[in-house]
Amino acid sequence: MTTHSLVNRITFPRINLRVFWLLSILLIITFLVFYIFQVNAEVSERYSIQGYEKRIAEISKENQSLEISSARINSLENLTLLLEELNFEKTDTGKVHYIRVLDTQVVAK
Repeated sequence: MTTHSLVNRITFPRINLRVFWLLSILLIITFLVFYIFQVNAEVSERYSIQGYEKRIAEISKENQSLEISSARINSLENLTLLLEELNFEKTDTGKVHYIRVLDTQVVAK
């Protein structure tokens, strides 16, 4: 058998040209619809990401301002004013007496 005789034996089914073009157009339309949905999904995701980035920037600015206000509130001057408002008094170290507990003593009922 030669290659020429094999080619003559193999027969391909005839495809109607009209069916071929119809299937090709349907396939192209299907791919276009999927492409449109993918592009739409990608654009909506990018828009969401931009919104999240803006929100992160806003929260970062708010965090910085809260850190600054916290540092102001917890400053030593403000603490001394708060202690004076609460009527705390400064004591001398000589006036402080500590209670000594011996290790051998146990509280019993």
